[in-house]
Amino acid sequence: MPFADIIGHDSAKTLLRSAILQNRLAHAYLFHGDDRIGKRLLALRLAQALLCETVPDDPTPDACGACRACRQVDARTHPDFMVIEPDQELANPQIKIELIRDIEHQMIYRPLIGDRKICLIDDADRMTIGAANALLKTLEEPPDHSLFILVSSRPYALPATIRSRCQALRLTAPAQTQVEAAVILKRELPPADAHFLAVLSDGQLGRALECDLEQARNSQKEFAAIFSSKGLQSYATVLAAAEALSKEERGPEAFDWLLRWLRDVLLVAVGAGSDHVLNLDQKAGMQALAERIDIDELLDLINDLEKLERQAHRNLNVQMALETILLRVRHLLTPQDTADTPR
Repeated sequence: MPFADIIGHDSAKTLLRSAILQNRLAHAYLFHGDDRIGKRLLALRLAQALLCETVPDDPTPDACGACRACRQVDARTHPDFMVIEPDQELANPQIKIELIRDIEHQMIYRPLIGDRKICLIDDADRMTIGAANALLKTLEEPPDHSLFILVSSRPYALPATIRSRCQALRLTAPAQTQVEAAVILKRELPPADAHFLAVLSDGQLGRALECDLEQARNSQKEFAAIFSSKGLQSYATVLAAAEALSKEERGPEAFDWLLRWLRDVLLVAVGAGSDHVLNLDQKAGMQALAERIDIDELLDLINDLEKLERQAHRNLNVQMALETILLRVRHLLTPQDTADTPR
């Protein structure tokens, strides 16, 4: 059954099924939470459950996933199901007022096949002010047969007037074990690779299922070499690495991999176990490092790196930032009695 395809979000599925069963669905929902955790998929499965043409044997509301209506929802060809999303061809993808006005015009009319007309607005926070105001008018006096499902990873970017007229469902990332199990099942990967992708994706199931495993493993090895004692053995190698990464426009990628590695060191240092450690192949080296580093210095470095990561796409001198951070990592890695000094 389609709802069973969704990994996690059990409380949300229970709430929606109960609302369908009791005929108490809200006229508008806001599914919000982190990127790539299944918000859009849940919206599609809800639409299928409401438009499915098969009479279920089980009284629990769901969809068969195989009838004409279910296939049409997946293909976006069902006459009573509409999807609005930002125009990806724009430099700054937006949902413009013309799209909202067109959908409002269509939602006025009775459903052609099912009992409801359903509109899914993906990345709803991308609506322009004009589009949001136009939608607000419809949400204030929605047609009885209408259902709006807004999906957003940035609900705070939506006007408060829009949020107040939707029933909000906050979705959280599935448990790491659930992501690992899904990766093993759907991608037929061994447990070690499934663990790697689950940790790398931070619980974002969509990302774990689509990530290029070979490319991610190669990047992991490449940056592990850069961040090693050998890779940072002298000031010259530090400056060369920072310059090369900056010229290749890989600063944000470097910040991300370094942050993950430092967090792994912290997890090992506090004895947190291996469940959330990404660089398991380096655990022995991290254990040796964890026994002699200053935890406060490590925490400060992680905190500063998180700030840099947030600024990486803004007006930031990436090469200088990389030089500063890599020199601090070198200081963390290199015993003071063997560290060279600038001349």
